[in-house]
Amino acid sequence: MNRSKATVSDRSKETGADFLQLDTADAPPGGLTDWLARRLREAVADGRLPAGSRLPASRVLAADLGVSRGVVTDAYGRLAEEGQLAGRGRGGTVVVGVPVPGPAVPAVAVAPEPPRPGPAVPALFRDDPDSEVFDRLRGTPARIDLTPGVPDLAAFPRAAWLRAERAVLDGLAAHDLGYGDIRGTPALRRAVAHWLARNRGIRADPDEVLIVAGAAQALALLGRALDRTGITEVAVEDPGSLGARRHLAHWLTATPPVPVDAEGIRVDALRATGAPAVLLTPAHQYPTGVVLGGDRRRELLRWAVEGGLVIEDDYDAEHRYDRPPVPALRAALPDRVCYAGSISKLLAPALRTGWLLVPARLREAVLDAKRFADLGNPVLPQLVLARLMESGELDRHLRLLRRRHRRRRDAMIEAVRSHLPGATVHGAAAGLHLMLTLPEDLGCTDTELATAALARGVKVQPLSWHTRLPSPPGLVLGYAAGSPPEIAEGIAVLGRLVRHAG
Repeated sequence: MNRSKATVSDRSKETGADFLQLDTADAPPGGLTDWLARRLREAVADGRLPAGSRLPASRVLAADLGVSRGVVTDAYGRLAEEGQLAGRGRGGTVVVGVPVPGPAVPAVAVAPEPPRPGPAVPALFRDDPDSEVFDRLRGTPARIDLTPGVPDLAAFPRAAWLRAERAVLDGLAAHDLGYGDIRGTPALRRAVAHWLARNRGIRADPDEVLIVAGAAQALALLGRALDRTGITEVAVEDPGSLGARRHLAHWLTATPPVPVDAEGIRVDALRATGAPAVLLTPAHQYPTGVVLGGDRRRELLRWAVEGGLVIEDDYDAEHRYDRPPVPALRAALPDRVCYAGSISKLLAPALRTGWLLVPARLREAVLDAKRFADLGNPVLPQLVLARLMESGELDRHLRLLRRRHRRRRDAMIEAVRSHLPGATVHGAAAGLHLMLTLPEDLGCTDTELATAALARGVKVQPLSWHTRLPSPPGLVLGYAAGSPPEIAEGIAVLGRLVRHAG
């Protein structure tokens, strides 16, 4: 039998597949695998195959198309290597990474890809990110998520939470289900005061504690209150949190950048801005991980005594591994420091619960802002959280998290050593993330590197998002929410991209 003639005859009978209306008659001779891989990429890019979509089994699609099963498995394999597909055993092959439309990044492209059809969409990792960038980033699926900002969410103490919830409901009177105190329930304000005294050295009366919907709302309330009192400018650290800066900038006129060095914020540069207030992360500077040094701390407190106001964002001070605890600035100068903390890095951001302490002169303005924002946080979660804090469950959970996070931090540092030997690691002694600075001659910008990584299923944040002053290219990588194998694989992808970029 002449096999080549049989192949031609078989191809002439093909009718194609209903899946994506694939028709092998459109494929160039000898290019079936390339053709199929390209059609799959196009479908992922233009939304016909959104994240979570299940592809046909390779044998089924091969039969529909009248091709060998190897053609389909090879095409699936290419997209899996690019981070767009993943095999889930009996769950089949599913779409896990959606490429980010935008300008091509030839400096870090491992292999050229065909044009992707569909409407043009602004690139996610732009050099000038807008106010919606974090919403889009969270909504973009990825096979491996190394973005900073969350603890090990799989470790959430579900059993302890349910026990506390049942206990709260058992003891709840009917009138407790009415509108609550806009400052927060007395039980949680008392529990937070005790927690801050034990863990952060802050002595505060429960009446000084305001329960808020996370640190984001704390900054929003402060922005409104400061504007009402005539303060329209708050200096910020550089590098410093893009998200925090955006929240303040929404309410205030200006947020001038102040450089950070190995001892923390440069107070001489802060004075030079003339700003009457400053937002700081002194216990674990974001994103560098620097601790505000003793001399620098005293210099900052002198600036505050002379009339300056400090907003202290104590976002993850409880997570430390290789250094002693650092006292909060609020403990030293309560009349000049607004203090914000939250449960997001201790339990989960989904709880949207935090706390704010402000000097007496700002209290009424902040309370007014809270009143007209939401009439107070939901009561039931506050009561459950208060029980966890007062029972010692939260302390036990924190000890568990520290062990798990330390292992994941170590896994990320080891992976960086293996795959990114030219990178410098910052901030390893505490927190939930690492900052990497990369060589100046990287061959691409860090936003281009982040774009290429996301196209291969790995989500990271470019350091340039968090800087306005000149700085080397870099990345901010979260390790707390990923398993050690995921972390190693994600860093390996970054390593390959950096090598090709060079």
